[in-house]
Amino acid sequence: MRLHPYILIFAVVWLCTACNTQNNTSATGGTPQPVTTIQNKGSDTMVNLALAWAEQYQGLHPEINISVTGGGSGTGIAALANDTVDIANASRAMKDEEKAAMPAGTKAVEYIVARDAIAVIVNLENPISELTLQQISDIYSGKINNWKEIGGEDLQIVRLSRETNSGTHVYFLENVLRQGNADDKTLFSTDTLLLPSSEGIMTEVKENPHAIGYDGLGYVTSDVKVIAVAKHPGDAYVLPSAETVDDKSYPIARDLYMYTVGVPTGAIKAYIEWIFSSEAQELVKELGFVPILTSATIP
Repeated sequence: MRLHPYILIFAVVWLCTACNTQNNTSATGGTPQPVTTIQNKGSDTMVNLALAWAEQYQGLHPEINISVTGGGSGTGIAALANDTVDIANASRAMKDEEKAAMPAGTKAVEYIVARDAIAVIVNLENPISELTLQQISDIYSGKINNWKEIGGEDLQIVRLSRETNSGTHVYFLENVLRQGNADDKTLFSTDTLLLPSSEGIMTEVKENPHAIGYDGLGYVTSDVKVIAVAKHPGDAYVLPSAETVDDKSYPIARDLYMYTVGVPTGAIKAYIEWIFSSEAQELVKELGFVPILTSATIP
């Protein structure tokens, strides 16, 4: 007997549907396996790393969905306080006022999940290759405005920075412009161009011989020149790398953080514990950051 074409089409669709249903059901009950979603938001420096972690973890645990978005450290921490995310990523430590803004009766729990160097970058045509922290501070505060003042060409300096909600911006202000002095009130020069992304700074420095910028080491490419930095005049000039972060010889290095409200349980706890595994920390290294050498302990 010859089957009508529509019957054949129906049979194929039914078989495919049956196969998909079987693949998406649990082996025990034949019912769809529930998916747990973890909301993860914050630091743009960390977003590529957080996406890589999420992708690998979801491959190991298909019952977990991890939603990762950027927006800046301050944005992620605010979302945590508003109870709209499960984990906030931050490229700086949480401030006291941010801790106080957590939901009543709770507190933020901090995890150092990786380390990073902030690279100071210039255009490949710029002859400058070494700067002290004080010179970088003077450039960004507006005391030095022309490259010829520090041995370069007669070109006005174009200062590039991340926006103020960026943890990288805050870290750079406190530890480079102010050099860790809490009483120092030095500010970025008012003509500093604030860019919304690490990629934006890389692109502008690549195309503009006047420009100076800073970026997490994991975002730096061979299209720009990385400046060797000395902490004090007379000190050795050091380039950023995993080795110089670990031995503390590079002076612009920081921890990278995840925060939760209270001690996590269930899927969130399991995910954060996995982040401290050798498998997850290998991704840290692959993406140009510095792995944490010790394991996490989550109560």
